[in-house]
Amino acid sequence: MTSDDTADARGDGHDDPSLRGADAPAVAVVGAQTPGNVGTIARAMKNFGMGELLLVDPPEDVWDPDGVAYGYAGHAREDVMPGAKDVDLDHLVENYYTVGCTATTNEDCRSHVRFPFFTPAELPEHLAGVDADVCLVFGREDRGLDNAELERLDAVSSIPASADYPVLNLGQAATVTLYELREETLDATQHPDRERERASEREIERLYDEFAGVLDAINHPDAKRQKTTRMFRRLLSRTHPTEREVSTLTGIFRRASEHPERDED
Repeated sequence: MTSDDTADARGDGHDDPSLRGADAPAVAVVGAQTPGNVGTIARAMKNFGMGELLLVDPPEDVWDPDGVAYGYAGHAREDVMPGAKDVDLDHLVENYYTVGCTATTNEDCRSHVRFPFFTPAELPEHLAGVDADVCLVFGREDRGLDNAELERLDAVSSIPASADYPVLNLGQAATVTLYELREETLDATQHPDRERERASEREIERLYDEFAGVLDAINHPDAKRQKTTRMFRRLLSRTHPTEREVSTLTGIFRRASEHPERDED
């Protein structure tokens, strides 16, 4: 997208190319009626590594730095909101591979405006084959995107929900959708790498040895020892114990095997 494409821009907060492209889709909101939902979406974008916010027919007060949208945006008030751009639907369809987000879908291909569709969880795989800038397009709070708008978009996404009440709040729907794209847009999160937390096999084998010592100390029946040991191994294999957990259990089992009987008071 060139500077000529953004003549209606209300800010210049998207000069960093790392905020664009198929790995970090733009987010557009068409006809938002309340600035609070725009702020909520901006906040979700910040949470999940997206930075380009495009607004079609937004409420006028959405641009007020002291207004509701900025208030709901959290830290996104520092970059996503100031960089938001006022565009029209033509701009979206001419510059992006567009994904329209809707609650209402059709059941089969006989009515193809809202079919086929992808769930948010299916979007990463679908978008992996798209060699273009991507934009997720959300509609109005009361009626979403209409058929005339969806006809102009490239794909449709819908969140699975109760058939009795499938319509989510606009801000909630955007948050769920952006969350499902997090692995494509974030290099890292605040969560630790859990795969590195499992204790080493040597430490776990030492724990098994101490467990065998406990069985000896309590005179566990010989006929049941193999089965009991196998059950304990399978239990640990499912839990992936940490180094600290294994160390603590090893110490407890060692003391238990050395003092199998507890003195009565």
